[in-house]
Amino acid sequence: MKPESRSGPPLCVESLQMAIASETRIERIADKVFADERVSLEDALALFEHPDLNDLAALANHRREKRTDPEVVSYVVGRILNYTNVCWVRCKFCAFYRVPGHTEGYTLTLEEILDKVRDTVEQGGTEILFQGGLNPKLKIDWYLETFAAIKSRFPSVNLHALSPAELIYIAHISKLTLKECLEKLKTVGHESIPGAGGEILVDRVRKIIAPYKDTTDEWLECMRTAASLGMRSSASMMFGHVETMSDRVEHLGRIRDLQDECSPFRAFVTWSFQPEETNLPIERKASAFDYLRTVAVSRIFLDNFDHVQLSILTQGPKIAQIALRYGADDFGSTMIEENVVSAAGNKFILNAEEFERLILDAGYTPRVRNTRYELI
Repeated sequence: MKPESRSGPPLCVESLQMAIASETRIERIADKVFADERVSLEDALALFEHPDLNDLAALANHRREKRTDPEVVSYVVGRILNYTNVCWVRCKFCAFYRVPGHTEGYTLTLEEILDKVRDTVEQGGTEILFQGGLNPKLKIDWYLETFAAIKSRFPSVNLHALSPAELIYIAHISKLTLKECLEKLKTVGHESIPGAGGEILVDRVRKIIAPYKDTTDEWLECMRTAASLGMRSSASMMFGHVETMSDRVEHLGRIRDLQDECSPFRAFVTWSFQPEETNLPIERKASAFDYLRTVAVSRIFLDNFDHVQLSILTQGPKIAQIALRYGADDFGSTMIEENVVSAAGNKFILNAEEFERLILDAGYTPRVRNTRYELI
């Protein structure tokens, strides 16, 4: 919209200049997007600052339709299996962990784990997102035995398992290199790695919210090493805490560069920080407006990603439907079970029937997929 057509009271000279500059920037970026060219880090920052969400939606939807079937929205039937809540890292944004020795700490037995996998399969699930904490009592042999048991009994299940932080720690306490650790896990059916733990890939931010966790370079190296072994993963971003917009852009730049280098990622997912019951106080939660903006900018910037997954767990069904017009093409998992985000008091867990209704009502065709994003 040109400045002279804006409704409302007359703009002062400074406001008019800013409006003209904003229009010029978005038109320049739009030219790149519609020519299927890459946008720069500076462009991404300008998009975060652009006031009109409709402009961002148009650009993001164009990118999305170039990478995926414009009529289809996919989802997977799965379970987040939190095998332990014992973790010594004490991330300030996490309400789920319990330190070693805490009376509320737990580690599931093998039979409990197998019962949960069996229940998932009986409900039509194909994915087990296997995550927990950095538990000093669990070394590589525990994971090898557990994964082997799961795959021997339920060979069709996809093990989307262990964040980079967990993998780095398991290798460390097991006196293995990261590559050796991943090679062993791969032999017993570990197939792909969730992008959890990425938070914001800027060490200044990581030192504030999770000072004992892996560094940016360590997280990226884990994904690089996994890719060298043929193991794919997802990338994520948790925003809305202590990061700046420049930090978000730097994060996106790092994962786009790694995707250019070795293509480790099948999809990108972003969600807003949920502060309830955590030790990371913030003035206010990120708004739905901010969430939609972040999804759109991510899709526009990450031109080498096929899939952008929305976060119905943190945003709820209404914002999830809207996000489909802002570049997202995947509803994520039905989450037969989830405990980490829910520990902070946020719980939008829907079944497959509800997913299908929401996708149809938004004007798309729902399709079930597996972890590899193959439509079933």
